Parts: sequence; C-alpha cells; structure tokens
Amino acid sequence: MVSTLKVDSLMSRNTISVLPTTTVADAARIMLANRISGLPVLDEHGRLVGIVTEGDLLRRAELGTAGEHGGWLRAFLMPATAAAEYVATHSRHVSGVMSHHPVFVTPETELSEVAMLMLRKHFKRLPVLKDGALVGMISRSDFLRVLARKLIETAEPCSDAAIGDFIRTELRHAPWAPRSGIKIDVKNKVVNVEGTIFSDEERQAVLVIAENAPGVKTVQDHLTLVDPASGIAFPAA
Repeated sequence: MVSTLKVDSLMSRNTISVLPTTTVADAARIMLANRISGLPVLDEHGRLVGIVTEGDLLRRAELGTAGEHGGWLRAFLMPATAAAEYVATHSRHVSGVMSHHPVFVTPETELSEVAMLMLRKHFKRLPVLKDGALVGMISRSDFLRVLARKLIETAEPCSDAAIGDFIRTELRHAPWAPRSGIKIDVKNKVVNVEGTIFSDEERQAVLVIAENAPGVKTVQDHLTLVDPASGIAFPAA
C-alpha cells in the first residue's frame, strides 16, 4: 500500500534549484520551462535557505496585483511589515520573494505523513533533506504517478470464493460498516451485494470495497437503505 512507502521511493532526485541572487524573471522562466510549481533556493554552500513558488509570484507590481499594502495608516503603524510586503511584490531577485525556513521532509518520512502535510498546509512540492543536504523534491504529481500505475495494474486471477472472502474481511475491518445484514454473493466474478444500510454514504463505501476486490468484473447493488428516524426502507433503484 502507498501509505507504507517512504519518500525515498517516490521523490525526484534530479532537482533544479536557484540561488538567492537568481532574478525573479529567470526563476519564472525555469518553472515554466520545466513545468514545476516551485524551486528550492540554495546558498553558495549548497544549503537550503528558502523555496520560491508560483504562489510567491502571484502578488507582483508588474501584474497589478501588489495591492496597496494597507495604505499609509498601515505603513505608519507597521512600517517593517509594509516594507517587507513592498520587497516581496517588487524585488527583482529570488531572495526578496522566497519563503524562508521552508518545511522539508526526509527520505525516511512515510508517504502518508507527506500527503497529510500537503493537504493540511496546501503544499504542492516539498524539499527532501538528508543530513542537511538537499537530495530531492517530492510533489503532488509524484503521488499521481503512483496512483495511476496502481489503478491500471492487472489483478491476479482470483476465484469467486477468494473475492467473497476479501470483501467480507474488508467489511469486518471497516469501523463504519454495518455489523451484520450484508450478504455477499459472487458468481463468475460478478459480485451481488444485498442487505440493509442506514445512509447513502454507507452504500457507496460498501460498493467501493466490493469493486476494489482483486479480479472483480462488476458489482450489482441490491442494498436496501433504511431511514434510521422513520424506519422507511428504500430498495436500490
């Protein structure tokens, strides 16, 4: 499963980086030419000092998106903040627009942890460090490549009995699944699902378990939805 894999198995090792002195124009051209959303920024000793992304370049004076930085009142009350925002929207060099102290992962970080970090913080790419040195990058597209490969992998031939056992085992381990009342019948790799569920979400989840069983050709839904409040039953359409 993907959740047990480590960053080392997925990361891109041919990393493109820039210097703090690289111009914003050059950084933008590099991102466009290589179809990437961000670049690690290394100092003259090869140490990671920041990251510059598409998001860092959204607010720019050249685009008319810099804004007014809060106007004169903010400049008067918080001059340092206003000055920093001016640099970020007008600087010609990466050092002025990059994000400092970037979040990073290591080759031994589990992919499940990286995925949650990307979702929680809205990261598209993360630098990978080993002993303080940049050794790669991992991006959302790396996850998509693994997903696409796994979705098209040819399942090994399975018997009807093995398919049924797989589905029943998955249902037993699913905390949301009804404890009883779900009947699984498999014939010629066609799964017939019968029984009672209490929400449409449960129905969809049961059917997903069935269709993910290795070797399944199709799934027939004969589940009956019972409204918990009224007790009214709604058979499958």
